[in-house]
Amino acid sequence: MREEEIIAKLLEIEGEERRRARKGPLELYNAGRKKHKKQIAFHKCKKRNRWVFGGNRSGKTECGAAECVYLARGVHPYRKNRDGVFGWVVSLSQQVQRDVAQKKVLFYLDPAWIEDIVMLSGRKGAPDSGIIDQIRVRNVFGGISVIGFKSCDQGREKFQGASLDFVWFDEEPPRDIYEECRMRVLDKKGDIFGTMTPLKGLTFLFDEIYMNERNDPEVWYEFMEWADNPFLDKEEISRCAALLGEKELASRRFGRFCAAEGLVYPEFSEEAHVISPFPVPHEWYDTVSIDPGLNNPLSAHWYAVDYDGNVYVIAEHYEAKRDIGYHAEKIKEISRRLGWHTDGKGRVSALIDPAANQRTLASAKSVSELFYEQGILVNTKVNKDLFSGIARVKSYLIGEGGKPKLYVFSNCVNMIREFKGYFWGSGDMPRKRGDHAMDELRYLLMTKPKNALPDPLPTPVMRDKQRLMRRLARRGGYGG
Repeated sequence: MREEEIIAKLLEIEGEERRRARKGPLELYNAGRKKHKKQIAFHKCKKRNRWVFGGNRSGKTECGAAECVYLARGVHPYRKNRDGVFGWVVSLSQQVQRDVAQKKVLFYLDPAWIEDIVMLSGRKGAPDSGIIDQIRVRNVFGGISVIGFKSCDQGREKFQGASLDFVWFDEEPPRDIYEECRMRVLDKKGDIFGTMTPLKGLTFLFDEIYMNERNDPEVWYEFMEWADNPFLDKEEISRCAALLGEKELASRRFGRFCAAEGLVYPEFSEEAHVISPFPVPHEWYDTVSIDPGLNNPLSAHWYAVDYDGNVYVIAEHYEAKRDIGYHAEKIKEISRRLGWHTDGKGRVSALIDPAANQRTLASAKSVSELFYEQGILVNTKVNKDLFSGIARVKSYLIGEGGKPKLYVFSNCVNMIREFKGYFWGSGDMPRKRGDHAMDELRYLLMTKPKNALPDPLPTPVMRDKQRLMRRLARRGGYGG
C-alpha cells in the first residue's frame, strides 16, 4: 500500500473515531447530571399500553419520540430489542405532525441511521419542512425498521390493514382510531403508548386508561408536571402558574383530567393514600361496610383501625347483577380468608345503607332481612348525611400534620377507581355514577371508628397485690 493510501486510511479511521466519540441527542438523553425520573420510569415500564398524562413542556413528547427511535434502532435500554421493527407515530393533523412529533423523531435520529425518507410533501433533503410518510431506519441488527406517520384527520380507514410493533399517539386520538390501532398491534403483541395533555375533559381515555374500567393488567400511566422536568426554569414555572386559572392549571401544568364541576375528593392521591397490602393485626379489625346493589354493583369493604385512629381499607367485594345469597357467601368467604371476627354463631357484622330495610312489591323481605338469614348481621343505624360524611372523608384524607389518616390497600381497585372518578354534578350534589364504595366509606367513617390500646399485662408485683386484695376482701374487708 502506498504512503498516500496509508495516510488516507489513517485519516478515515481517525474521523470515524471522532464521529463515534461525539454523542448524539439519543445518547445524551437522560445521560447527564440532570435526569427526568418520570421519563425514565416510562421507558422502564414493561406494560403494553403506557400513557403519560403531562402538562405542556413537562417532557412528555420527548419520551415518546425517544421511545420510537429506541425501538426502531434496536437499542432500547430496558427491553428486548428486535430487528425490522414497524411502528406508527399518530398526530392529530399533518401540520401538528410536522411541527411536533416528526420534528422530535428527526432530532433523535442520527442522519447516518436513516436509509431513506418517503415524503408526502416537500423534499427528502429537507424533511423538517415537509410532511413525512415513512422513515426507513437502519437497525443495529442489520435490518431495516420503519417509522410511519399518520394523522387523525385522515380518518379511520387510513389506519386499516397494517401489522405493527408499536403505535405512539402524540396527544389524544379519537376513539375509533385508537381502537383501530389496537387491532394493528394485536398479532405481533405490540405496544401502544401515548403522551398527551388532557384538555378535552373526561373523554374515553379517562375511563379506558386513567380509571382502567376493564381492569386491564397491561395498562399503565404516569402524571408528569412542570416540576418533574429538571430543565425548566423555576422562576418561569412560578410566573406561568400565576397566569392560569385553577382548572387550566390542573391540565396544563399537572396533566390532570378535569370536569367542569370538579372532583369531590381532590385531596385523594394514589401516591399518598394507596399502599401495598401488609399483614394486619387481628386486633385492628373493625367492621365491614356495605352499599347494597342487585343490578348495580354491591360494594363491601373490610376496614381496620390502628391504635392511632388511622383507618385501613384492606379488602373488597364489588360485583353487579348478583343476588343476596351470592353476595353473602362472598362476604363470608373473604371474612374467613382474613380470619375476621364473628359472633358465637359464626355470623359477620356489617354496616349497611338504611334503605336496605325497605321492602318492595317484588320481594316480601327487605335486603336487611335477606342478609340476616344468610348469616350477615347488618346494622342500618348509620349516619347518611351526605355533606357531613363528605367532610369527614376529606378530614381523613388530609389527616394531621400532613399525614393522612385513611389508607387503601392497592388490591381494592374499585374503591381507588371511584375516588378518582367521583365528581360533583349539578345542584351541589355528587354525580350518581360510580359512587357505591364512596357511600359505604362515608357510613364507616361517620361511626368515628376508634381502637383503644389493650390494657397492659399486669406485672408480677401487680398480680401479688391483686391476690392480696382478693384475699382481704374474702375475709371481710381491709380492717377497721
